[in-house]
Amino acid sequence: QVQLVESGGGLVQAGGSLRLSCAASGRTFSSYAMGWFRQAPGKEREFVATINWNSGSIYYADSVKGRFTISRDNAKNTVYLQMNSLKPEDTAVYYCAADPRANYFGKTFSYWGQGTQVTVSS
Repeated sequence: QVQLVESGGGLVQAGGSLRLSCAASGRTFSSYAMGWFRQAPGKEREFVATINWNSGSIYYADSVKGRFTISRDNAKNTVYLQMNSLKPEDTAVYYCAADPRANYFGKTFSYWGQGTQVTVSS
């Protein structure tokens, strides 16, 4: 079992930056694929970025490519999402996800956090 706790969300003006963190419990974090997803009001949850176990494979949604960076620190059991040049359409609840398939990059991750709110004002 893996527990995920997100932090770092908040209110920011358009053009600003935020860094989300996701702390994971468990000794097997380093072998898990990790991902970030988001859900805006009235919309379905959508993929943002994924990173495999050794940071060798990283994927981004087209909407965030060039602005967001996913990274992980296996020694700290933490995955990050650096968000730059934020836009009002980035407003959503951001969720961290984990999967024991080390190179997984789909949408059906096994474990999910509770989410953290990101609001970008215009």
